[in-house]
Amino acid sequence: MNAPVKLSRLSRRALLKGGALTVAFALTGIPTETFSQGATNARVLDPKEVDAFLAVNTDGTVTVFCGKVDLGQGLRVAIPQIAAEELGIGLDKIKYVEGDTALTPNQGRTSGSNGIQRGGMQIRQAAATARKALIELAAKRLNVSATDLVVADGAVKPAAGGGGITFADLLADKRFELKLDPKAPLKNPTSYTLVGKSLPRPDVPAKCTGGHVYMHDFTVPGMLHGRVIRPPAIGATLISVDEASVQQFASVKVVRIKDFLSVTAEDEWTAVRAARALKAQWSEATGLPDQNALVASLRAGPFNGDETLVKKGDAAAALPEGAKMLKASYFWPMQSHASIGPSCAVADVRAEAATVWTASQGTHGNRDTFARFLGLPKEKVRLIYLEGSGCYGMNGHEDAAADAAILSRAVGRPVRVQWSREDELGWDPKGPPQSLEISGTVDASGHILDWRAEMWIPQTTRGMPDIPLLAPAAAGLDNVRGLNPGLISQNGDPPYAASSIQVVAHWLKDTPLRPAPLRSPGKPANCFAVESFVDELAATAGLDPVEFRLRGLNDPRGVELIKRTATMMNWQSRPSPKVEQNAAVARGRGIAYVHYKHTETYVAMGMEVAVERASGTVRVERVICAHDCGQIINPDGVRAQVEGSILQTLSRVLIEEVKFDRSRVLSVDWASYPILKFSQVPKLDIALVDRPTEPPLGAGEAACTTVGAALANAVFDATGARLRTIPFTPERVKAALGGKSS
Repeated sequence: MNAPVKLSRLSRRALLKGGALTVAFALTGIPTETFSQGATNARVLDPKEVDAFLAVNTDGTVTVFCGKVDLGQGLRVAIPQIAAEELGIGLDKIKYVEGDTALTPNQGRTSGSNGIQRGGMQIRQAAATARKALIELAAKRLNVSATDLVVADGAVKPAAGGGGITFADLLADKRFELKLDPKAPLKNPTSYTLVGKSLPRPDVPAKCTGGHVYMHDFTVPGMLHGRVIRPPAIGATLISVDEASVQQFASVKVVRIKDFLSVTAEDEWTAVRAARALKAQWSEATGLPDQNALVASLRAGPFNGDETLVKKGDAAAALPEGAKMLKASYFWPMQSHASIGPSCAVADVRAEAATVWTASQGTHGNRDTFARFLGLPKEKVRLIYLEGSGCYGMNGHEDAAADAAILSRAVGRPVRVQWSREDELGWDPKGPPQSLEISGTVDASGHILDWRAEMWIPQTTRGMPDIPLLAPAAAGLDNVRGLNPGLISQNGDPPYAASSIQVVAHWLKDTPLRPAPLRSPGKPANCFAVESFVDELAATAGLDPVEFRLRGLNDPRGVELIKRTATMMNWQSRPSPKVEQNAAVARGRGIAYVHYKHTETYVAMGMEVAVERASGTVRVERVICAHDCGQIINPDGVRAQVEGSILQTLSRVLIEEVKFDRSRVLSVDWASYPILKFSQVPKLDIALVDRPTEPPLGAGEAACTTVGAALANAVFDATGARLRTIPFTPERVKAALGGKSS
């Protein structure tokens, strides 16, 4: 570990009483407590071990160590609910540590809606294993059968009533020393007292009063402030630097490592001014494609090859009478994460070790990356999660942390790096562009005879642990290379019955701008194309869109959601579009459905929209969503996730598109990259389907996927105009209303 670092503010994850560990840094003004159980200097971090997740403390509390992190999705209450339920202990007796590579097990990156469905279920199994072991210990101590005992209030007690033995007394300051038992019985959902309840999030009060310590609030004594100077063009190299141009700023240090250029100062404002004043000469770079020809550029390659992702059935040699063929192309542009707070990090890198405080969703995975470019052993690098601006993917958090780490090593002091708005929108990794083309045939009864889809999408570099980072690449350090757009090829085939289905991916070797996963990577674009095309087939067959879907859907959970959504909308059966389409303000309804990744959460979504013909403005008046993610841990948390998914994706569908020229990103402020305003928020009606006996499937992403198609289908119903390019700007809507391709 580093030399002791004094923290100027207390955070939940800095130090918690309990758990087999003595923490190796001191806290200013805070009692230094040691973890009691086992009283050693080493934490068990193997996720196969119960002790990696749980520690019973001498004061009767239990510490839960979670490798997943709370980005705002509510894990700080949901994970303790899971653990407390299985252990038979009150929620007030749970302490919680998250995302610290020195304290928590590696449960993988917090992504893909897997915080609960994977991370939470590991902790549930650890708690069930612990409960079974505690009951067996008590049975021996009391000389009774384990079947006669229950856990309640942090103790093992006779089921018939009477006193028991507390967890702390049973373990006597020892570890569990148990492997997770996959056969350890879980509690029956009918006995739940915590899971399934909308219990309040513990972080909300401090967030409302300004007391919550975000990444941006965090400081350490002796800390400098850093600002990185980005090149004027992507791919430009640094030719020269005039350090005399900042000599008027006392204490400013210029740091140049190859093409990495930055300044540090004792205060942030001085660093900002010095970064603006520093004169540097850069080479020219014009390697970006013409944005107006981006679709053609994507389809031209170069490619890593083609891959048939789905192939079912065989296309008929001859079409039956009355069958109709259709073909359409769809496009989803590059988009920014557009986090409202620009990225921030603090790093303290010494010759022998490094500590990095970061809002990264993948502290454990990034530990390897940081160890590589810092040239340190992995065990000497510690990443500690602190909540930052939400992104649900990978924005600039990791880059800011790398900036801070390289600067700290260069100057020999802790360094805080705060990005600017221009940094955030100009240099964060982008959700990649996606071009899709679908052709299909439908018969007179509404059965899909043939479905063929082609995708032009970037391929994630095989075996790459993380995304490439700006600072190590600029500094010429050992850095991850390749692309990581996320798993963007899923849900490219319909969930409905079809005689023949084929989906082919044309894997692009590169993207115009550095890609990274953006909430529900790829699926919003794929579902937009698939569910829009399904609506086009329904219209071609002259069938009601809901009826068309139900004819081809065999999954009862999906059928239930579509019917429930239609009922909530008071859906009147008829084909789209409406007969009357000439009103100044045209109104329509649309629907879309997804079985996320074909294996996870089910979502059906309806929209009611108004389209102003003269201006091309689309107003979403109401969103209706039926959502089935299996077992619900905290209904309020799930509802918040669904609402957030809908609103963020509405912004992406209506407004957001990264603009660039041949050298740089142009949309670097809120004027050029606007996001949804409060005045544009529609009425949201959400029905949550709880299935307590089913596995939890995650709620962080699935509702994103249906937004684009539900909205496009509603616009078509209102106007007869089909929108196939995101975002639905007034200019594109007016062009579609005029009969031009959107």
